[in-house]
Amino acid sequence: MYEEETMENETVSKNFIEQEIDKDLAEGVYDHVCTRFPPEPNGYLHIGHAKSILLNYGLAQEYGGTFHMRFDDTNPTKEKTEFVDSIMEDIKWLGADWGDHLYFASDYFDQMYECAVKLIKKGKAFVCDLSPEEMREYRGTLKEPGKESPYRNRSVEENLRLFEEMKAGKYKDGEKVLRAKIDMASPNINMRDPIIYRVAHMSHHNTGDKWCIYPMYDFAHPIEDAIEGITHSICTLEFEDHRPLYDWVVRECEFENPPRQIEFAKLYLTNVVTGKRYIKKLVEEKIVDGWDDPRLVSIAALRRRGFTPESIKMFIDMCGVSKSQSSVDYAMLEYCIREDLKMKRSRMMAVLDPIKLVIDNYPEGETEYLDVANNLENEELGFRKVPFCRELYIEREDFMEEPPKKYFRLFPGNEVRLMHAYFVKCVSFVKDEDGKVTEVHCTYDPETKAGSGFTGRKVKGTIHWVPAPYAQKAEVRLYENLIDEEKGVYNKEDGSLNLNPNSLKVIKDVYVEPSFEGAQPYDSFQFVRNGYYCIDAKDSSPEHLVFNRIVSLKSSFKLPKK
Repeated sequence: MYEEETMENETVSKNFIEQEIDKDLAEGVYDHVCTRFPPEPNGYLHIGHAKSILLNYGLAQEYGGTFHMRFDDTNPTKEKTEFVDSIMEDIKWLGADWGDHLYFASDYFDQMYECAVKLIKKGKAFVCDLSPEEMREYRGTLKEPGKESPYRNRSVEENLRLFEEMKAGKYKDGEKVLRAKIDMASPNINMRDPIIYRVAHMSHHNTGDKWCIYPMYDFAHPIEDAIEGITHSICTLEFEDHRPLYDWVVRECEFENPPRQIEFAKLYLTNVVTGKRYIKKLVEEKIVDGWDDPRLVSIAALRRRGFTPESIKMFIDMCGVSKSQSSVDYAMLEYCIREDLKMKRSRMMAVLDPIKLVIDNYPEGETEYLDVANNLENEELGFRKVPFCRELYIEREDFMEEPPKKYFRLFPGNEVRLMHAYFVKCVSFVKDEDGKVTEVHCTYDPETKAGSGFTGRKVKGTIHWVPAPYAQKAEVRLYENLIDEEKGVYNKEDGSLNLNPNSLKVIKDVYVEPSFEGAQPYDSFQFVRNGYYCIDAKDSSPEHLVFNRIVSLKSSFKLPKK
């Protein structure tokens, strides 16, 4: 699929689509490149669409061409303005810039109608009265040819009259259709006189009640591409069988310099739900809190979870472009976000399961402000001031009454470093009536302050903390896969989803350091020793911070060896 091209001693791999475009330009088929992304506004975009967006936009950029954004809104039964708005937001967020090339397929309804009339006049289309059931019966199978409709040989005059009547609203939904006249014996079922127009008495979000006939996708799509001067119509493999029909439409409608369709493999992620009807059901049954629930892989959900456009681009690049279908592990997407964030984000302290630590010999009522590096691997992110005082919160798992071997955190008699601060030694602890530890008491050594150059002794453990009087209370949402990975996505018995009952864990009483003032929705951070988190765009407020876990720090994912 890939060809190597050497440029100034640098090897560039070209995928098969780029090879085809190079060939077209070299042979003078086209003298420029124009691509498009044409979603139907009937749902939210997901990670698979991101591949198509970035591929089409990337090709236009690479060849100095133009990129069009077009809403394929020829089916008013499922389309909504809500989806139009969300799609535009997603594409902008991914960084694909259509400039002033924003189009709606419905703007071309007049031209599509004229194309249909042209086909009737050429004897290439006819009005058919067969019911949907009869049509299925007549269509034939993969092994048997179809039968011609009894209405196939209507005269041009009769077809023009009937089609005009369809347009005028004389017939009910489904009563008549316009079909292309191609070949009922074709081995490709898509070429067996496909329907190109149907009656649908419905208001359209763009054209209102002007039309009661609407073109079918396979007829509309090539015409849209041709009107806009698209050179390469890049789409997914399921349209490969539709290519002969695509070519037939642009040829018979007599478009000059018609576009060329090229197919590539879809992006499949393991153990995720992308089907619109399944997501719609999850939303309606309130299993998820909308199309942007952070457990989904819609682009809006990934953005809300805390993924960045850069991490998605990196992921799409790693997946590559090919003609063979394959599935990619979700862990690879997680790898990409870790790689993107680790040098860019501040490393903050947050305690998810708090237990109080009291430094008995630290002066009461005193607070000092420590200089803390925002990211030890990236000096450019600078420093912040974090208050330190007598009472702190630490993670419950950082103290044990009776530790196992190789446990280097706090236990009676042991000394650890408090991150960015001092050495502390555990001297005692307090339990409640249920035997649960509520407080750990320590003493500190003033000489051991971080950055002081102290080398008198070493400790094996370092733990993080937040200052109790200054800590901000927050809510943290820990997300796991929505799907039970062991069972797979779909239940074989009834086709329902195998949902993971533990896909969301909400922790209410989390304490974070006071440095989050002014943080905005979608801002992300590393919580040291824990993972990457993002401020939830829906539910968080300055008074009540809500964080979504984007991804933990550790991963089992390994980059494939080259």
